[in-house]
Amino acid sequence: MIATDPLYAYVGAFVDELWRAGVTDVVICPGSRSTPLAFAFAARQQDIKVWMHVDERSAAFFALGLAKVKHVPVALVCTSGTAAANFFPAIAEANLTHVPLIVLTADRPPELRDNGAPQTIDQNRLYGTHVKWYSEAPLPDATPAAIRAIRTLADRAAATARIVPAGPVHLNMPFREPLVPSGEIPTQTPANLPENGLFRGGASMNAYALHAFPSVSEGIAGLMSDQQCGLIIVGAHNSEELPRQILALAKILDYPILADPLSHLRAWDDEHIITSYDAFLRDPHVVEAVEPHIILRFGAMPTAKPVLQYLQRYSGCHVIVVNGDGDWNDPTQLAGEMIFAEPTQFCAELFETIRTRKHQSNAPEQQNTWMACWRAAERVTKAALQSGIDAFNETFEGRVFTELAEILPDRATLFVGNSMPIRDCDTFFWGKPGVTIVGNRGANGIDGITSSALGVSAARGGNTVLVIGDLSFYHDMNGLLAAKLHDLDLTVVLINNDGGGIFSFLPQADYPEHFEQVFGTPTGLDFRPAVEMYGGRFTRPDNWADFRSALIRGMEEGGLHVVEVATDRARNVAMHRELWGLVHTALVERGVFTPVEDAAS
Repeated sequence: MIATDPLYAYVGAFVDELWRAGVTDVVICPGSRSTPLAFAFAARQQDIKVWMHVDERSAAFFALGLAKVKHVPVALVCTSGTAAANFFPAIAEANLTHVPLIVLTADRPPELRDNGAPQTIDQNRLYGTHVKWYSEAPLPDATPAAIRAIRTLADRAAATARIVPAGPVHLNMPFREPLVPSGEIPTQTPANLPENGLFRGGASMNAYALHAFPSVSEGIAGLMSDQQCGLIIVGAHNSEELPRQILALAKILDYPILADPLSHLRAWDDEHIITSYDAFLRDPHVVEAVEPHIILRFGAMPTAKPVLQYLQRYSGCHVIVVNGDGDWNDPTQLAGEMIFAEPTQFCAELFETIRTRKHQSNAPEQQNTWMACWRAAERVTKAALQSGIDAFNETFEGRVFTELAEILPDRATLFVGNSMPIRDCDTFFWGKPGVTIVGNRGANGIDGITSSALGVSAARGGNTVLVIGDLSFYHDMNGLLAAKLHDLDLTVVLINNDGGGIFSFLPQADYPEHFEQVFGTPTGLDFRPAVEMYGGRFTRPDNWADFRSALIRGMEEGGLHVVEVATDRARNVAMHRELWGLVHTALVERGVFTPVEDAAS
């Protein structure tokens, strides 16, 4: 059906062009001023799936999770006023992690602004520098020029959100009343009506990546080929192919890879991948024994603080950061070279250059004691940690991840919350072939975690597991409604230590007089009624066998399942520190590293 109402011809053309530009999902929050957008998207559900959310903050994080997995722009719609402000946290996260969103905020027309009209705030450039691009759409009109302009705006928004570096864009869209159509809601706006002079949008703009110059690869290949004590560090990134290329590069160089949980390398089983570094790099004797001469780093800065401290200890080391998203990803301020190139292609070029050099040199392969040292540290550390965990008689938070490594099936998705869960994942989830690990590590906030995980579940389907702390879970309980409304599958491991567990590891814990009030912040909440209110199943297992059974049942049955693991914050800190001591003892006893004072004597 062709739109005859000028407003709906205009909005219908916009939605049609978004679809032709590759948008297949829209997250909509209810409201009056956004009625034209809501109706236009609803009428195109055969092409663009509509996800309804009543809470704007949760909706935005849901869209973030959806786009994070699909790697294509997801549209996000709200009405005017403070509704748009509630999108802000997720937009900031999307900007920092290069997730493509098209944020569509409905607005009052110019004559109703700045004069006391209700539900009106200044939405002009509302998100500031947290979006890649902002534009205000013209007021709706059905003239050929107006239709051409709104189609172009849709194409530009989709291309800008997707093009490297990907990220959110914001279109503010003012509408005058009446907001409902004068006739039937149009179900299709033809892409090409030459007799009406409408713009034929054609294929949308393509995203082009930066490419490294061959001379750059040659120079780095020369540095790395001549250096045995090299290291590859990989943080969070959005490339599915990059892990394969990095692993090939590590093998030809015989370099260890320090693989962050969000590097996607922990889904690979290879001796070059080091995953227990967060534990053994805490030991100063280890750090003194493994001085790197060259470091190649990809992606965001890793989660583990010991890695940062290790880099700072060897500030004179030649550090090369390969960056494909245009950001300056070097919070250490230690990089000697910053290479802006598409990382997958850069790795492939570097690999070929090194292979050619090795073939031409005909030099015999030498035993790499450097690589052997890292492998030994990995092997001994894992054994020490597992032995210590198994010996604990109390519930230990880190064990959640060693259990998940056994339980999660192939092709499962593990979404890890911020604060303590991502740190314990870094230390205790050493990898599982076929398991994808996801998280919001741009702004590192505890808000919107559940909604993002549900967005991931919407994109990936079943066998999505979220590990989250009690404060993060409380912060986004509204997001659970999406599981009920959209019949989504999510198994949640709720680590409940009744407060902010991470603060117990920080210097603030040394001030007990005010610690609980301003840092520990216990709530004493029972989450069972909230979970059941949203149609979920709540389980609080008494032991690890029951935990495993509850997790497996949750994944097999589908729907929303919350498995609560109750822990004690103070004992959790003590058990972590006991494990660090066990690692040190094991490394010394196995002769992997010699304590510095012993070596000096």
